[in-house]
Amino acid sequence: MKKERKEKRNKFISILFCLMVYIYLFLPIFVIVVNSFNATTSKPYLSWKGFTFDWYVKLWDNSALLGSFGNTIIIAVVSTLLSTIIGTLGAVGIYRYKFKGKSVINGLLYIPVVIPEIVIGIALLTIFSNANIPRGMLTLILSHVSFSVPYVIFNVRARLSGYDKSIEEASMDLGANRLVTFFEITLPVLAPGIAGGALLAFTLSIDDVIISYFVNGQTKTYPLKVMESIKSGVSPDVNALSTLVLIATIGLVFITQSGILSGKHKKI
Repeated sequence: MKKERKEKRNKFISILFCLMVYIYLFLPIFVIVVNSFNATTSKPYLSWKGFTFDWYVKLWDNSALLGSFGNTIIIAVVSTLLSTIIGTLGAVGIYRYKFKGKSVINGLLYIPVVIPEIVIGIALLTIFSNANIPRGMLTLILSHVSFSVPYVIFNVRARLSGYDKSIEEASMDLGANRLVTFFEITLPVLAPGIAGGALLAFTLSIDDVIISYFVNGQTKTYPLKVMESIKSGVSPDVNALSTLVLIATIGLVFITQSGILSGKHKKI
């Protein structure tokens, strides 16, 4: 009897703890979504004045906000493509070849990950200023590539840890050259690691504030635009755009997971 009571108590505590964690994580998101439908115009929008879709309509008239979001998507897509290519080739090269200074390079890869972003931002600003590179879209893309590449390398290298080189040897024994072997054998095997690194790079790029603040020039990204609006209170159309981004993200995750599940089902 005491054992059953103890199990019920432990189960209740576990459920309560998980509930508190989920509330802590998702309450801010819930507030943003609710305020995107709030009819109030008073700041900071803590009072509910009624349900409305007006902010979603007015969002399309806010050219500055939509322009900053467009800049963010362009920078994220381009920097993700570049960092994925560089990171994949770098990971394969580090894994496959032995050369002097390999351990030093492996250690240096962790520097962009562990040091504060403000240090990276100041360093990149100094480099661009000394090189007379005007700050803008180009410097933002280069900066995002610089801190995204290590994450791609780590993901691809993790995939390479269980890689069987004999399949490449078998491919070349059957007449394929190194280029064909890479695209037909190596690349498909590394695809999950490459996809994971690319998604992580895209997420880091679209979410970056500190480094972008130092190198943006006159090119505003969505996070920087939102940060500027905090001084006068976040506009409801910002909440509306954030809600649309949230819906798109959930939809992307759902599609991805559905594809994975369907793939597993086919294998079974």
